[in-house]
Amino acid sequence: MVRAEYDDPVHAAALVRLLDAYARSPMGGGKAIPAERLGRLAGELRRRFDAFSVLAFLEDQAIGLVNCFESFSTFACKPLVNVHDVVVDAGFRGRGVASAMLGEVERLARERGCCKLTLEVLEGNGPAKQVYRRFGFSPYQLRPEAGQAVFWEKPVED
Repeated sequence: MVRAEYDDPVHAAALVRLLDAYARSPMGGGKAIPAERLGRLAGELRRRFDAFSVLAFLEDQAIGLVNCFESFSTFACKPLVNVHDVVVDAGFRGRGVASAMLGEVERLARERGCCKLTLEVLEGNGPAKQVYRRFGFSPYQLRPEAGQAVFWEKPVED
């Protein structure tokens, strides 16, 4: 596991390839990311102080990616890390790659003084949910009678 250096051409290429493969998959929405966006991705992430990524390599081949963003918990008055994308190359799933990358994310979150990791997962993504549960994630709720938190969105651009 390695923390991605966005200005490293090998890391930038791995990030773009893995993220685009994820976007093209059913769990990523089934659509390619436009080439213009992919071309800007590493540079845009480099500009964000709150972004970091973890890459998994097997020899010289990038096989996994986790993109993360630091946010803030007002209740804990501490930073938190949102795990935004988790990608494992299809040929390497089921080998502990995601868990190893999440372990590195947790280490980096502890280093930053964060209180928790958060993520969202599609309801129908059983394999990912299994990995996340084994790693210690669970659905979020403040009180059982209020129910579990649900992720919503409102696009502000096309």
